[in-house]
Amino acid sequence: MKHSLLWQNVLSHLSRSIDAHRFETLFRPLTVTENISSPVLLLTSPNKYIAEHLDKHNKKSLLLSAQTFSPDIRDIRISFNPLDALTSAKPAAAPDFSLPSLRLNRRFTMESFVVGSNNQFAQSAASAVAAAPGKTKFNPLLIYGSPGLGKTHLLQAIGNHALLNNPHCSIIYSTSEEFYLSFIDAIKNNKIKTFSAYFKNADILLIDDIQFFSGKESSQEEFFHIFNDLHKNGKQIALTSDIPPHEIAGLQDRLISRFQWGLCVDIQSPNFETRVAILKKKAEEDNLNIDENILYFIAEQVCSNVRELEGVIIKLLAYASITKSDITLDFVRTVLKETDKSHKLNITLDEIIETVGAFYKIPVNKIREKDRRKEVALCRQIGMYVSKAITKYSLKTIGLHFGGRDHSTVIHAIKNVESLKKNDSLLTQDIEYIINSLKK
Repeated sequence: MKHSLLWQNVLSHLSRSIDAHRFETLFRPLTVTENISSPVLLLTSPNKYIAEHLDKHNKKSLLLSAQTFSPDIRDIRISFNPLDALTSAKPAAAPDFSLPSLRLNRRFTMESFVVGSNNQFAQSAASAVAAAPGKTKFNPLLIYGSPGLGKTHLLQAIGNHALLNNPHCSIIYSTSEEFYLSFIDAIKNNKIKTFSAYFKNADILLIDDIQFFSGKESSQEEFFHIFNDLHKNGKQIALTSDIPPHEIAGLQDRLISRFQWGLCVDIQSPNFETRVAILKKKAEEDNLNIDENILYFIAEQVCSNVRELEGVIIKLLAYASITKSDITLDFVRTVLKETDKSHKLNITLDEIIETVGAFYKIPVNKIREKDRRKEVALCRQIGMYVSKAITKYSLKTIGLHFGGRDHSTVIHAIKNVESLKKNDSLLTQDIEYIINSLKK
């Protein structure tokens, strides 16, 4: 049996035996290398971590499944190649299309996006682009706003809607980081032309989190030429960012200019009514029956973003299932109190600045001033990180208290501290100590 046919049989078998999300994430992206005479089934994943996970945890079960259809198979090998998806000039047009390891999430549709005053303009623009890609004045469309507000949902909804209207439409969805990593691999493997052709053959290009292009000069250069080629040929480009393009440090002026050719629109934090609507929709999706008064209570307690609101519903579902409890108001209060992200402290930003300054022996006035010395800058960034982690203050308010800085500076500080924590256990301990001292 041809290995390609064998693999299709295995996929069909797997789709009936495991849940859909796991199947689409782990197994659907795999490709097979045709080798009729070999007793070894060669599979390739466009994602390194998926390849390693499958090789460690699923290799035996995959082999047993393959042997059900072809007893001659003696082994399975799973390798990683991020450029495998670049071998064809035009990406496959399918609702779950991937590049090279990222897929459109079928749950992210225009219909499932909860519209409120905070995001109505962005949703309308995205809908217009999805209905007529490349034919509106919104090219490119750039949606910006703080993390967790629905930018990725709208970006992928454009792709999902366009595919419903035209199944043969070729769509590429990627983050700027994935673009960068694939570009580096293309350089290493001498496949720059293949890489460029892959992107230039898209009918719709969706790039998430363009702020990560910051400082990556070669990637920006390559993306500039891809952008020009697509735009010149009337292809649709849609982008997202945490901040407006002109506020992204280390981004080339000519790219900023291109990003502003079409429409730049922001998404704000949801108001109370929208938060309630989001909670209702998420509860319905998860078949969770929650009293409306409880949804109102949650909406009052969780104000920051959509992701955190949906996270509360997931936690309630998990806690209720584990403890066999009914979802009452007291139960919700208990769950929220046990969740650090949901339980914000009633302290002032001044208290945080004073506590962090005292810990690092940095005067408060230095934290608020434009002192760029390394130790002062780190202290300031940790103060911003702690402020966002344990209070309900907005990014804008936090920035103002830290010397009149804007929200983009706060975002940068939070991401920098999160990055440093991954490799510095002492810094993590320092931050935990500061937070615990503020809780007393």
